[in-house]
Amino acid sequence: MQKTIKQLTLMSVALLSAAPTVVAEEETIIATDAYSWRGDTIYQGKYKAWAPDEFSITSTYQAQPGYYMPIDSEWKLKNDISAYPQLTTPNRLHTAIYNMGLDEMVNAVEPDTTLRTGKAWGGVWTRDVSYSIILSMAYMQPTASMVSLMKKVNAAGRIIQDTGSGGAWPVSSDRMVWAIAAYEIYKVTGDRKWLEYIYPIIKNSLYDDLKTVSATNGLVHGETSFIDWRKQSYPRWMQTADIYQSQALGTAVVHAQAWKVLSEIAAELGHKDVAAKAAARSAEIASAVNREFWMDDKGYYAMYNYGREFPILNPRAETLGESLAIIYDVADSERARAITENNPTTAFGTAIFYPQIIDIPSYHNNALWPWVASYWAIANAKVGNEQGVAEAIGSIFRPAALFATNKENFRLDNGDIATELNSSNMLWCLAGNIALTHKILFGINYEKDGLAFKPFVPKALATKRSLRGFKYRNSTLDITVSGYGNEIKSFKLNGKEHKPFINANIKGNNKIDIVMAENDLAPMKVNHTLNAQAPLTVTAWLEDGRLMWNPGEEISSYIVLRNGERIAEIYETSYDATAPGVYQVIAKGNNGYESFASEPRSNLPKITVEMPGETTTLASSEISYQPLHPVSGYHGAGFVETDHKRGAIDVTVDVDRDGEYAVSLIYANGNGPTSTENKCAVRTLSADGKEIGVIVMPQRGSGEWTDWGRSSILKLPLKAGRHTLTIDLHPENENMNLVTNHAAIDRIELVRIKDGL
Repeated sequence: MQKTIKQLTLMSVALLSAAPTVVAEEETIIATDAYSWRGDTIYQGKYKAWAPDEFSITSTYQAQPGYYMPIDSEWKLKNDISAYPQLTTPNRLHTAIYNMGLDEMVNAVEPDTTLRTGKAWGGVWTRDVSYSIILSMAYMQPTASMVSLMKKVNAAGRIIQDTGSGGAWPVSSDRMVWAIAAYEIYKVTGDRKWLEYIYPIIKNSLYDDLKTVSATNGLVHGETSFIDWRKQSYPRWMQTADIYQSQALGTAVVHAQAWKVLSEIAAELGHKDVAAKAAARSAEIASAVNREFWMDDKGYYAMYNYGREFPILNPRAETLGESLAIIYDVADSERARAITENNPTTAFGTAIFYPQIIDIPSYHNNALWPWVASYWAIANAKVGNEQGVAEAIGSIFRPAALFATNKENFRLDNGDIATELNSSNMLWCLAGNIALTHKILFGINYEKDGLAFKPFVPKALATKRSLRGFKYRNSTLDITVSGYGNEIKSFKLNGKEHKPFINANIKGNNKIDIVMAENDLAPMKVNHTLNAQAPLTVTAWLEDGRLMWNPGEEISSYIVLRNGERIAEIYETSYDATAPGVYQVIAKGNNGYESFASEPRSNLPKITVEMPGETTTLASSEISYQPLHPVSGYHGAGFVETDHKRGAIDVTVDVDRDGEYAVSLIYANGNGPTSTENKCAVRTLSADGKEIGVIVMPQRGSGEWTDWGRSSILKLPLKAGRHTLTIDLHPENENMNLVTNHAAIDRIELVRIKDGL
């Protein structure tokens, strides 16, 4: 697929200095195989959207027939936006889309001074509001941003993880984006009291995570940041305990940056030991991301690793994680450039992840989310990928104009809103809309001691733009940027040449004039590609010493894995599995893309130990949902319960051979559904008095006390002989519920994955 971006003809100096005029209607700014932005109009097939003036947008778009959500055919300014920075640009459509962002931002401020998630979704969600604050709400709505973040701190002084797969934290573990957002507010306001308020919250939350979600390879466990609907991005065989066990790119980068934030805050407040420890942990995670996730053959990071005893990479590209790795310097300059040139880009923009899952409807799968595209645009600007920046902006302006609102997500195959869930007036999308203008085209970057200006103006968007009434601490700035490029030719403060940095102590009304050097950037490519689907996940099983699976459609070959390593690529549907190991199969499609690996099947030796003091009746006061049926399905005499009142559980294990063992619990947790609430059971496992790590037992369904599943896995070396394993609730194991931290445990299993110590 080939796309082109045609450059705007530069206006004359006389025209630039005159009053703004309208760009010629048919002058193409951005064009792809799916849509074009020409003058003040977006065209997509038979549909178009245009700006009759700076305070309205009209669209002829019609939604997919039968979709539950109506299309807004028109936006008109409803609120007073005069208190916010006023954009002046020759392009009416740009100005109108920006003003629509301001208008919907006013809608998003609730009477209690919190930021509403979206028109259809009230309340404050940790990740939604945090990503919005980082983009632009920190400086556009500092008070509402503060109040919103304060709402997401629990009674224990920890950051709240929104409800999600398996009972929220620690299956989902991206709550630490709160720390990055909170520090962004400090950089905007310079409020020392705010810094002192957020410091213990960030520190205590990170220290809990250090014990609960940190992995032995330096990464962190937990779900991919914001992609929190498990069937949308994980193979269906994965249980929520498997999702906790996995390690995701985006979540790891968030943790790396959160530790960096803690280091900077601690240094500012004089806590040198904490600052040093936090800086070291940040560097450790960043190093692990580069070691564990980078794929030389693809030129970007893998989305996550997954599996059980022997995890493997999911080699999909994941746009938010790739973007954050660039923005927060986890990727070095060479890898950052490679990411912007290799991350697949369709005619509608970059996918949430790529390739798509063939049998899953659109939401995270087969989707574009404008706020993620905003982070992608910022990452491309940092690298200097001019075409990448322009197309990212276009991928946001197209839906904003055609749907006359800041919708949350769109189908990647046709650009429509017919996804599983959607909403207008979405906070993080309007925040990204505003950030495009402020952070890229005007280059406004907040630092703790001032504003740094680094405009990036693609030649296709060259013109003169002004922001009037941009408030910064005790000053008001009127800013003008002329020309194009990413280098500044002239920067004037109140008529005098000045370095492109404004000190935080500036006061009063000030005028900034920036003239770009109109430098031609070194050409960089964009990986234009058709939207693609990976094959269905194979269902495989062990039978009579062979690994068996059913054939799929449009499959060119099957890849067999043993203990996480590829050992064969064949065309048959069975393979000799007499050698001890954990087996999986990947289907390779005729289009070259690979399916998820099948559920691991093991013939490794296993030790099973029943729990001491078993019962057949649930008695804990912490049970949230009573059994739908009499408790059954357990092995042996019954099960034991673990909650806040039950003390440590000691289990005696006899090991007949030295080796490395994968330890897990077979448990039931019927305290809530798999998709909401916050009652994941978390325990610390010790062996012979030494702490080994955390065992996680997520919710498996409301009242489902006959559904026994496997917990997360811990690996530990054991010598032949008798050992005592202890399961206990430690303070750092406290979940988001604070009241219910309960499960029923049937037995403990030890799988020998390696002989010898």
